Amino acid sequence: MGFRKLLTFFFFLLLLLIIPSYCNASEKVSVALYYETLCPYCADFIVNHLVKLFQNGLISIINLRLVPWGNAWLNSDGSFSCQHGSDECLLNTIEACTISIYPDVNRHFAFIHCVERLSLQGRHSAWANCFEMSRLGTTPIDCYNSGNGNVIEGKYGRETAQLKPPLRFVPWVLVNNQPLQEDYENFMAYICKAYKGQPPEACRSVRFTIESTGKEKPVPQVCHASEGRNSSHYQKHQHRKV
Repeated sequence: MGFRKLLTFFFFLLLLLIIPSYCNASEKVSVALYYETLCPYCADFIVNHLVKLFQNGLISIINLRLVPWGNAWLNSDGSFSCQHGSDECLLNTIEACTISIYPDVNRHFAFIHCVERLSLQGRHSAWANCFEMSRLGTTPIDCYNSGNGNVIEGKYGRETAQLKPPLRFVPWVLVNNQPLQEDYENFMAYICKAYKGQPPEACRSVRFTIESTGKEKPVPQVCHASEGRNSSHYQKHQHRKV
């Protein structure tokens, strides 16, 4: 009997050691951004809004995931088409490769932020300079040239197609798997509300902004999934080495 009590004591002691670390690990909020590289509203969101997570410390309480696919779609032959043409397919794939090769969100976000800033400036063709500016190697170009980037993009495409409710536009933001839809610009308030731990200082100014003000919120500018499929912008991506 004494042995059983001793065994029970050690069992509960082990639980006391394990449970806090498990809870701390599970406190982070899941945030996902589904976007496409040449949608100006996606670029603006990344460059001027999402970047604030890294500036105000909220990145420490979230798991941020970026999915560069957006309103593209897979063709029957395995190729894919993009809303803003072949350049967007190229950059979607380059960013997908960068995320895969440099999984640390601080590293791949620096590159993506650089590319999207160039996009806003109408200089997206200078994207290769962002490897040096973000202090990353150019391995993602090899990933693209080898075709592995297309494999990654195909997975992103299937994932995006399976979203429920379906993606209607980009940027499309999820917090703990719940789409914010037209209220995506208020994403920091949703993060602070979802966080179960001691909120960072940044949450003091945003945590209550979800509450209704009694006024109808303006619909933000977005790139709709239904727009342009029959336009000249949409075109099948012809894979060429960079």
